[in-house]
Amino acid sequence: MAPDVFVGQPLADQHGRVIRYLRISVTDRCDLRCRYCMAENMTFLPRAKLLSLEEIAVIAERFIARGVTKIRLSGGEPLVRRDVGDLVRRLGRHVGTGLDELTMTTNGTRLARYAPEMVEAGMARVNVSLDSRDPDRFRFITRHGDVDGVLRGILAARDAGLAVKINMVALKGLNEDEIAPMLQWCIDEGLDLSLIETMPLGAIDEDRVDRFLPLTAVFDDLSARFPLARAAHRTGGPARYWRVEGTQTRLGLISPLTANFCDGCNRVRLTTEGKLFMCLGHEDQVDLKAALRAGGLPALDAAIDAGLAIKPARHDFRIESGAAPAVSRHMSVTGG
Repeated sequence: MAPDVFVGQPLADQHGRVIRYLRISVTDRCDLRCRYCMAENMTFLPRAKLLSLEEIAVIAERFIARGVTKIRLSGGEPLVRRDVGDLVRRLGRHVGTGLDELTMTTNGTRLARYAPEMVEAGMARVNVSLDSRDPDRFRFITRHGDVDGVLRGILAARDAGLAVKINMVALKGLNEDEIAPMLQWCIDEGLDLSLIETMPLGAIDEDRVDRFLPLTAVFDDLSARFPLARAAHRTGGPARYWRVEGTQTRLGLISPLTANFCDGCNRVRLTTEGKLFMCLGHEDQVDLKAALRAGGLPALDAAIDAGLAIKPARHDFRIESGAAPAVSRHMSVTGG
């Protein structure tokens, strides 16, 4: 359906926050195994349990009809799902007619192949997860990845006309010495950079406290090296931005532990299985797939409303030695 008629109640939660941003995990599968994100041996959902791309499109269009203005496709790695380009093209038709922006978070391994298609479909911006440009370190973090292919994909996306933002998880004792060089590389290549604190989502093979690097300390170091000025720029997500003066590059900080950003949360997340999670750090969810299949659009609207009614005020992330993760599901299930 085209989102030309507003249907149902406004997308506002019980805390008065208006929901304008939907993140969609189109698959829980990934062709990398980043240590802070996944266990080495993952059990993925059976394909029969996934939403079809048609169902994802119907749900997304319902959210657009009810006031969502930004959609981000994620995973896992969204570009590993067959025919995901069809979904990008369908949602891209709504850009400028209800949807302000359609974006994607990707690990970049397949970006060189798909970037021109994404631009043609109406996508203007992409986030690429890149925690190291060192080949050996990248292979260690991802367990088997080839950084050269990712770097080629990033530059191909830029050259195809996509605005590219690098997402780098700050990891103590692993890539902290690369943060300043990464920012300089982004300046040189005309890219933006967002730094992210590691989050306690899903059981992994390491203790996250060993890798937690607070961005407060990182920012102090960067501000001594680069001319940073606070920017009013917003993308609809949780990052706070600074301009690197004299350049086109923006630096974003996403700090769920050292600077909680929940007061302004405008996001909900749809999993590839059809569950709508109101918060990355809570297990509360509603089943939109079951609602859509059982009762069509009226039941879908009712399920969305039920979900918004239970959206929590904030997450409860804590990084403590030996502590259980905040939630049992991995980031790849909910989507980044």
